[in-house]
Amino acid sequence: MSQWSQVQQLEIKFLEQVDQFYDDNFPMEIRHLLAQWIESQDWEAAANNEAMAMILLQNLIIQVDEQLDRVSQEKNLLLIHNLKRVRKLLQGKYHGNPMHIAVIISNCLREERRILAAASMPVQGPLEKSLQSSVVSERQRNVEHKVSAIKNSAQMTDQDVKYLEDLQEEFDFRYKTIQSLEQNDKNSALIKQEMLALQAMLNTLDYKRKEVLSKIGRVIHEIDVLMSNMLTEELLDWKRRQQIACIGGPLHGGLDQLQNCFTLLAESLFQVRRQLEKLDELLTRLTYDGDPIPVQRPQLLEKVNFLLYNLFRNSFVVERQPCMPTHPQRPMVLKTLIQFTVKLRLLIKLPELNYQIRVKATIDNNRRFVLCGTHVKAMNMDESANGSLSVEFRHLQPKEMKTSAGSKGNEGPHMVTEELHSISFETQVCLYGLTINLETSSLPVVMISNVSQLPNAWASIIWYNLSTNDPQNLSFFNNPPAATLSQLLEVLSWQFSSYVGRGLNSEQLNMLAEKLTGQQVSYNDYQLSWAKFCKEHLPGKSFTFWVWLEAILDLIKKHILPLWIDGYIMGFVSKEKERILLKDKTPGTFLLRFSESNLGGITFTWVDQLENGDVTFHSVEPYNKGRLSALPFADILRDYKVIMADNVPENPLKYLYPDIPKDKAFGKHYSCQPNEVSKPSDGGGKGYVPSVFIPVSKILNDSTEPHSPSDLLPMSPSVYAVLREHLSPTAIETAVSCKLSHS
Repeated sequence: MSQWSQVQQLEIKFLEQVDQFYDDNFPMEIRHLLAQWIESQDWEAAANNEAMAMILLQNLIIQVDEQLDRVSQEKNLLLIHNLKRVRKLLQGKYHGNPMHIAVIISNCLREERRILAAASMPVQGPLEKSLQSSVVSERQRNVEHKVSAIKNSAQMTDQDVKYLEDLQEEFDFRYKTIQSLEQNDKNSALIKQEMLALQAMLNTLDYKRKEVLSKIGRVIHEIDVLMSNMLTEELLDWKRRQQIACIGGPLHGGLDQLQNCFTLLAESLFQVRRQLEKLDELLTRLTYDGDPIPVQRPQLLEKVNFLLYNLFRNSFVVERQPCMPTHPQRPMVLKTLIQFTVKLRLLIKLPELNYQIRVKATIDNNRRFVLCGTHVKAMNMDESANGSLSVEFRHLQPKEMKTSAGSKGNEGPHMVTEELHSISFETQVCLYGLTINLETSSLPVVMISNVSQLPNAWASIIWYNLSTNDPQNLSFFNNPPAATLSQLLEVLSWQFSSYVGRGLNSEQLNMLAEKLTGQQVSYNDYQLSWAKFCKEHLPGKSFTFWVWLEAILDLIKKHILPLWIDGYIMGFVSKEKERILLKDKTPGTFLLRFSESNLGGITFTWVDQLENGDVTFHSVEPYNKGRLSALPFADILRDYKVIMADNVPENPLKYLYPDIPKDKAFGKHYSCQPNEVSKPSDGGGKGYVPSVFIPVSKILNDSTEPHSPSDLLPMSPSVYAVLREHLSPTAIETAVSCKLSHS
């Protein structure tokens, strides 16, 4: 089943998450129509290779053309229209930057895998629960409702101001008419009656002025209360969700809703400001003793301007945190002289501001680093698919400055990866007579000078964003706080779901908890130190817990990803637990686990039964990335042989724990079936016969310890094919053992 087919079977709450990251940059209809083709391409590699990205973009356009031909024959007008639009988008937007579409598609596929992994987890962790609480959802609805009510109130006040203006114009006309009369005419009874009517009209004007000012005051108060409480909390919650998403958590949404709220409030405040200006205009034409306008208007205008300043300052946010395109799953880790991207948005979307706001990017003021590349750009509504007022810096590079002695600063790798920096942004908004200076900053970033520092730098990013919602505590690692074990384990599971497409279950997390603490503990109560996570070596080992875990992530990603995604690798299980699981199983039952003593190693252990009925276990020496580069792990499991004391090779691996036939579990991942091995006539290059490697181990009957594997025994595919045609399996194994005995 394709990944997209699995996505379509998700519950509605997960489908809503999928819907959030498909937009006009990569329309969902293309994902749907070209599902299998898209999933068969290496978009992640293309994201770092312009030539490969260009080829994939051209092939993508060809695929769209083929779909267009098909739907044209079916006369599906709507789909024809959409596909033509998509084709125009692909050619126009990405032809000059093909790696951009590769990054977008790679990110979409990764998010799908993360959501599929989250959907397969039986229980939400404490962090994810806190981000999706009903209280938060209720507050979001209340904010949207109140903003809408405020907008309506401001519009109703507009009508009151218009009524007041019409009433004053009538009063002004009638009053000037009386004033123009001769003195004798003014003493007539009719004029006296008119004067009484004008007095009543003036009383009404006074009442209406007070009423309008009161309504304006209420609107301003409602905006003030909303901004000070619920809207501020909503913005802080969004920033916290962004932090969590950056370290592998659920995709953060809600920024478009916040933009709508900020924009409506800004429009309401500017509307109130215009109402106050109109009152000032009415004041210049008519005033009287006890007039409320000159008393109340200045205070109200000052409050409106104050709220506008604060609203604009809070609306300037980092929409997408700094990230190197070469490492999209490791944001906020920046390598010197390597480009990174970062995107900012102004949540107040007003057409008057399009291309009018120039944003300048700088790095923190320690003068150790500077930013090279285009660091001043104008915000606009054209580059974003949703038309938001934003700017994306794509060509910034951090550069380390030389010290006064003429050489670069030289700090140890631990110091480098715990030193936090900040990318700052500043701009100025000039609108309707207001000038507002805006500033914002990225979440803390870690600078590295060598890619070998990336794992420890990423550990720092994880620990910071897990432990604090303070966006700018650059001295955090001077005294890093402990983390709750339950939250840390949840984040570790996210590393697997976001990076390799499948999170960890409770049993796997239990093993990691015991490895971190050295004991069985309560998740909710235990506090783990930063040193225990990333600085102190594991007992009896020459590496830390995080280095061990990062090596496993790298192994999965590069060598055993399909097997991990299918859920066939138990992975995190201790030797003791392994024997408990296998001891009552059918001989030949095996499981796969990651090595605890070797970095980036995977091994398998199977259960066997001796003639006297005793159970014995055998484990092979862990396979690392070097050996897995020579032979796919699924093929190793298929072809693996052991030689017992009687020198008869056999494959001891029969059932994947608990009772899945080996070929049923791994058959689809074999590189080729044994009967498809090339015949002698196929030949090899330059007169050589191609060879195939068969992993073989030798087990001695008198050994009581788990046994190590031998080497990879070379055998040509042609020889193997001929043997299968003319000899029985027993004869083949005898031939293999003879070769072993003479080697």
